[in-house]
Amino acid sequence: MLFSINSFKLVLLVLVALLALVIWRYSATALAGEVDKPRFMRALAATLAAVLFTLLSNHLLLFWLGWVGISLALQQLLLFYPERPRAQLAAHKKALSARLSETLLALAFALLYLQFDTASISQINLLLSSADAANPMLHSAAVLLVLVALLKCAQLPLHGWLIQVVEAPTPVSALLHAGIINLGGILLLLFAPLLDYSTIASALLLVAALVSTVLAALIMGTRISIKVRLAWSTVAQMGLMLVEIALGLYTLALLHLLAHSCYKAYAFLHSGNAVNHYLAAQLAGQTQPRARHWLLSLLLAAGLLGLTQQLLAFSSLSSAVLLLLAITVLLAPALMTADKRRIPRLLLALGYAIGLLALYFSLKTLLQPVMPTPHSISLAADLLSSVAFAGLFIVALLLRYQSHHKTMNKVFIWLNAGGYLDEWATRITLKIWPYSSRQLAEEQKLAALQELK
Repeated sequence: MLFSINSFKLVLLVLVALLALVIWRYSATALAGEVDKPRFMRALAATLAAVLFTLLSNHLLLFWLGWVGISLALQQLLLFYPERPRAQLAAHKKALSARLSETLLALAFALLYLQFDTASISQINLLLSSADAANPMLHSAAVLLVLVALLKCAQLPLHGWLIQVVEAPTPVSALLHAGIINLGGILLLLFAPLLDYSTIASALLLVAALVSTVLAALIMGTRISIKVRLAWSTVAQMGLMLVEIALGLYTLALLHLLAHSCYKAYAFLHSGNAVNHYLAAQLAGQTQPRARHWLLSLLLAAGLLGLTQQLLAFSSLSSAVLLLLAITVLLAPALMTADKRRIPRLLLALGYAIGLLALYFSLKTLLQPVMPTPHSISLAADLLSSVAFAGLFIVALLLRYQSHHKTMNKVFIWLNAGGYLDEWATRITLKIWPYSSRQLAEEQKLAALQELK
């Protein structure tokens, strides 16, 4: 069959339909009065149609054509304001990254077709269960798919275009960060049997995504611009989702994908009110939790998770560590002010944490049949991820409270510059594919015409 639908695709189609409805209505209002609004709406419709075509495809060639179609349609949205040099540069870098990912995806699909003599994605996934464990062609295909996912999810160091496309209209940012950026994770979940087959590809994915997650999360904390912070947050969140996939936590990765999509759509479409929220926080005179508050919050979170473990087992150590740190961050603000309302605040925060845990386990249970998690998870990979998450939390606190120290100040400056990774990647990009501003080219053409006159 050229097209197919299953429970996993059905969940994704519902998500796409919800995002499409919200972003379409927002765009129709936000771009009212724009001369080129019809062009924007046509490009948006083409992008959404390409996404639906890709998700429904059960044929390697059709899937690849849909993948290319998404990039081409999105390119028109990124260049909605073609006179902006930064928008042109971001779209240029995105185009090069897209062409590279499309080439790698074509090579991976070619290897799969040559190995199994079929282009049916569902048939390939079934045949992988009986494939020889030492097949270099399949390992190569898995590694290529991992590279495609890393490129599509804008992982470091090829992340710069995602940070710079904030020059595009806000609906484009919402569509990109809430939907298109997830395609790398969706690709790996669709070919989960191939990833299970290749430990080499899983190890590569884990290391690359873990490094990207930690660095992007730390860099995000040094940013002031709301949309830029959200963009760095997307890089970190996509890295975390890829880490979950590398660990084999497919149910958690799907839940992460759905939650991130809904949150980022809301965050970008609601970003205009961020200044009001910031001013309200300043007027409220908020203070920062101290070391004892963080320690007490950590102990309370550990106790809560210990009680939860008696009722519901966690799927991995790393997922438990993430929940521990998240609940710690939730409880700390409730403890920092010593007044008569501290106990009610703490009880309210604990109730909120319990509610989030209940929601987490409920959604995981519902999604388990949709995207099952393999029973065996590598202990070494789980421990490495747990240590990385704990290290990220500690370094983030040091940057927050000890940035005046000489060493931490140097780290802060390096992170604030994005580790200079994008500058390095941009120089290489422009050497491979030279770029010149359209506006500059038009000005030079106009000047030449005037000289002829």
